[in-house]
Amino acid sequence: MAVERANRISVPKPWGLTTASQWAAIEASGAAIGEIWYDRPTVGAEESKLLLKVILTGAPLSIQVHPDDKYASVMGLANGKTEAWHVLAATLDARIALGPLQETTIEELRQAVTDGRLSDLLYWQTAHVGDTVLVPAGTIHAIGAGLVIAEIQQRSDATFRLSDHGRGRELHIEDALAVANTLPTHALPAARQINEQRLLLIESPHFVFERLELASDTDWRLDIQRETWLLVIDGSASINSMQFARGDCAFAQSETATLMVGHSGLTALVAYMGPDYASRLLRPSDHRLTERPPSPKMAPISSFQAGKVFQ
Repeated sequence: MAVERANRISVPKPWGLTTASQWAAIEASGAAIGEIWYDRPTVGAEESKLLLKVILTGAPLSIQVHPDDKYASVMGLANGKTEAWHVLAATLDARIALGPLQETTIEELRQAVTDGRLSDLLYWQTAHVGDTVLVPAGTIHAIGAGLVIAEIQQRSDATFRLSDHGRGRELHIEDALAVANTLPTHALPAARQINEQRLLLIESPHFVFERLELASDTDWRLDIQRETWLLVIDGSASINSMQFARGDCAFAQSETATLMVGHSGLTALVAYMGPDYASRLLRPSDHRLTERPPSPKMAPISSFQAGKVFQ
């Protein structure tokens, strides 16, 4: 299967942005764009198992929880929804919430929802550029305003809202409480450096999430054996002679591809099916190419920290 350039789909959300950003243009309708979805461009192509998004928050999202595979199956869905976030941009006061602050009960959660104080029960933390967050199914969570986040998830739209800041959208309190984990979350081990170019962010049964940092004017071979998404977040590259710049995304599976890094280097996120990381995903090319296609010039985004990983 050839490498494909993924389509970008703008998704309006009440908490999204109405101003232009490096990730999304202003909609003619004035709708607030909250998510950019990446999808396969081929009509009739097999639907991917994973969904890659960029989330843009002008206001806080709902407090919500997702079902696991077992609960989703009872609902007639193909799978549940475990997801992971990598923070691309954050204001100084941007926050995320993951799980309860301390061990609680379903009845305490229910009462907090009724009283409008659910937010007070959650563990809120400041979000920084480069942070990586694993959100297993069943984790009560929320994303605050002022963030740009790359998200990889099981392909599912099963979201149970517990609180929505008075927006009037449907809540799903009983389903949410049926799947919610009432224990506090705990920090995972820090991201692990596979080699100089590859930082392993998340390794889970559902997907693997990596960050690539490739030097300018270098050539590589991608050995892709599973469903794989590559999102450029800085710099540029060509993959099998197709040019990719910031915000562009490539999709492939069962493919060996040539990756040529542009003059400004390349920072990219790579996500693929789990459960373990692909040891031969990226290798130096067997030869140097003497002619290169021109690389587009783009303003740099914030430099990335080594990255904390939270569950």
